Amino acid sequence: MAVSESYKDYVLDQLEPLGFVTIKKMFGGAGIYYDGLIFGLLADDILYFKVDDSNRSDYEKEGMGPFKPFIDKPMVMPYYEVPIDILEDRHALLEWARKACIASKNNMPKSKKGKE
Repeated sequence: MAVSESYKDYVLDQLEPLGFVTIKKMFGGAGIYYDGLIFGLLADDILYFKVDDSNRSDYEKEGMGPFKPFIDKPMVMPYYEVPIDILEDRHALLEWARKACIASKNNMPKSKKGKE
């Protein structure tokens, strides 16, 4: 699940208009954060955004599936691969990133929602 520095830098550059985005290494990949909220993942130089019922259909319409951290296990996570054409279109990427932030916020524990 390694992430190359050049790919990480490219994703950060594409997301720059969103605001202060940080990427932190985790479990061989990396988490993407905005305003203290994790809304994306990087693994094997693939970008994944957080999904819930509000944005999952965007990914499914593009034929994208969920992040599977282990090839040999059926476990999936609520992050879907971002299509390459979306990644390369900064305007579209920002729209998808904003929706991922909303999905992340929607799924925060209630105890943390009140602390904003």
